Amino acid sequence: MTIKLRDLCGRDTSLRFSPHCWKARMALKHKGLEFESIATPFTAIGKIGADVKTIPVMEDGEHTVKDSFDIATYLDDAYPDRPPLFGHDSVVAAARLIEGWSISAIHPIVGKMIIKDIHDVLDEPDQAYFRQSREPRLGKSIEDAQSGVEAETEALTNALFPVRRMLQHHDFIGGAKPLFADYIVLGPLMWLMTIHGSVPLAGDDPVSLWFQRCLDLHDGYAAGARRAA
Repeated sequence: MTIKLRDLCGRDTSLRFSPHCWKARMALKHKGLEFESIATPFTAIGKIGADVKTIPVMEDGEHTVKDSFDIATYLDDAYPDRPPLFGHDSVVAAARLIEGWSISAIHPIVGKMIIKDIHDVLDEPDQAYFRQSREPRLGKSIEDAQSGVEAETEALTNALFPVRRMLQHHDFIGGAKPLFADYIVLGPLMWLMTIHGSVPLAGDDPVSLWFQRCLDLHDGYAAGARRAA
């Protein structure tokens, strides 16, 4: 039975921009598993199930798994004969730390870069939902909340310092080969690339070089992502 992944989409259903969905997609590709990516707009998420508030959601036979990190740990447990996403409990713990750092340090900066642009790639019902759900959290309109890519490029470059320092010694966050920790950091950069069209880092930045290595993984799967811009 084919694995199904509920994956956030824009008006153009081939545009898949969610950082968390990208983490799940790359985890599935890493394991070499065939899966069906089901285009799911914001307003369709509640129709998946009464207890579903966010995606990705993965269905593997009788198993339904929510949250990208839980999907990754499930895949390692369910398919231990395939390339590991973690490999050891200590690696899971370290990946949780990286995820917390990424969500608190990288996601807010990328959000400031593109939040209005995200709204603009959505279908009309999703635009209304997006505005109504985001603006109360922001305390301002999404137009005012977007400061733009140029304004936030230095902040993004500086926030990526821990990864940059590590990548001076290793090809991947996982070491010699990628692990789920790589996909955690890749997620928000794919968010930026799919909406903005590129990631504004210097070509010789170790993070930029690592990003290109990640784009090339799994026969260039991420490199072939549809871009809005």
